[in-house]
Amino acid sequence: MEELLDPGLGQVRVFMKHDDNKPRKLRYNLGHHRLLTFGGAYSNHIRAVAEAGARHGIETIGVIRGEEHLPLNPSLARAAACGMTLTYLDRAAYRRKHTEEVQARLRARWGDDVVILPEGGSNAAAVRGCAELPGEISEDYDVICCPVGTGGTLAGISAGLPEGRRALGFAVLKGAGFLEGEVARLQREAFGRTWPNWSINLDYHFGGYARSTPALDAFAERHGVERIYVAKMLFGLLDLVRQGAFAPGTRIVAVITGRPSTGQERRP
Repeated sequence: MEELLDPGLGQVRVFMKHDDNKPRKLRYNLGHHRLLTFGGAYSNHIRAVAEAGARHGIETIGVIRGEEHLPLNPSLARAAACGMTLTYLDRAAYRRKHTEEVQARLRARWGDDVVILPEGGSNAAAVRGCAELPGEISEDYDVICCPVGTGGTLAGISAGLPEGRRALGFAVLKGAGFLEGEVARLQREAFGRTWPNWSINLDYHFGGYARSTPALDAFAERHGVERIYVAKMLFGLLDLVRQGAFAPGTRIVAVITGRPSTGQERRP
C-alpha cells in the first residue's frame, strides 16, 4: 500500500490499496463451462469476464446495452479477442434484463445450462470473493473505503472486516439509496446474515454514473485514477476528512478498484 500525501488530511492518514475487484468477484463464479453476463459498451466487467473465460477455457457471452457500433471500441474489441460472443439488447429490454421473461429468452437462445451473472458480477459468490480482501491487509487501520456501483464489493469487505473496523462506501450512482438494501441482500445470500459495520455515502456521485465535472476530471488526472469509480471515492473521502468527519489519528484504507486510468472511460 502507499500513503496518500495531501496537506488537507491533517492528522488523518489515508493509505491506498490497489486491488482489482473484478477477479475477486469472478473467483467463485468460474466453475461452469458457459457464462453469460451484461454490461455497457465500456464495461470493465465484460472485459474481465472475457479474459477470465480465455484463461480458464470457459465459453462467455456478453449482452451489451444498446445497439452494435462498428468498429468495436477498445473494451469490446478486447472482449471479442478473448473469444467472448457479443450480443445486444435494446435499452428497454436491457432495463428488464433481470426479469424472468428476458432471462428465459436468453436461455432459449444460449441453452438452459448457461449460467447468468448479473451486471457488475455482484452475486453471493462474488461477495465471498470480496470478503477475503480485508484479511490481506497487514497494516493497522480503522476504516476501509471503496466505491459502490452494485454493492458486491462493499458487502464482501464488510463481511470480512475484523472486529472494531468499519467500512464506508461511496455511491457512484445518483439516487442510490436502494443500494443499502442491496448490500444487505447480498450479505444474506452469501452468508445468511448481515453486518452493522458499514454505511454508504450518497453525496459524491457528481451527477450520476459515468457523469463528471471539471473539478472531478482535474482531481482524477492529478491523482492518476479513473473517474467513474475511484475518483469519486477519493474526492469524497478527502472532502469528508477536511470537514472533520474523522477523528484525528484515524487510519483509513482506500481500496483503489479496477485498473489504472487510461483516459478512455466513457458511459458504459
